[in-house]
Amino acid sequence: MTAIAHHIPRLETERLILRAPSEADLDAEAEFYASDASEFVGGRKRRDETWRLIAMLLGHWTLRGYGFWGVEEKDTGTYVGRVGLWFPDGWPEPEIGWTLMNKATGKGYATEAALAARTHAYDVLGWDTAISLIAPENHTSKAVAKRLGAQFDYHYKHPKFGASEIWRHPAPADLVNGGMEAYA
Repeated sequence: MTAIAHHIPRLETERLILRAPSEADLDAEAEFYASDASEFVGGRKRRDETWRLIAMLLGHWTLRGYGFWGVEEKDTGTYVGRVGLWFPDGWPEPEIGWTLMNKATGKGYATEAALAARTHAYDVLGWDTAISLIAPENHTSKAVAKRLGAQFDYHYKHPKFGASEIWRHPAPADLVNGGMEAYA
C-alpha cells in the first residue's frame, strides 16, 4: 500500500467498500476505457493513459485532501468502479462523481457509494453544497443524480468536454439522517 493510500479513509456501505484507488484496478479500468462506455468520462484511452488516470486520482487526494475512491463489492472484493469527490483546477464547483465498470451497472452501486461520498463531504469535510457535472446525453447518470435528490441547476460549457449540465445536490440542512436516506 502506498503512503498516499494510508491517508485515504476507507468507507463502507451495506454492500460496498470505498478504498484508495490502486494499480490493481488497472485491468478493469483499461477494459472500461477500451469500450464505448467511456464516452461520458473523456472517451477511450490506451492502457498507459488509464494508468496515468489512476495516478491522477491519487494525486487529487494529495493536493485536495479528498478524491475518488476505488469501489469494490464487500462480498466478493470485485472492483466495480470509482466514486468520489472531485474539484480539479478549472472545475466550476466541488463535485460528487461516479464511474462504474461495464458489468457493475444497474445494481444501485453508484447511488449507494455516492451517498457515502456525499455524507463524507458534508459531515467530515464541511462542504455546504455539491454538484454533479453530467453530459446532457448521459441519461443514466442523470437518473443516479435524481435518486440522490439532486436537481438540474444550470448549463455549463466545459472547456474540454463542451456542453454539460450541473446537477445540484441537496444541502446538508435539507438532508435527513446524515444524508444516507434513499431517494429511490
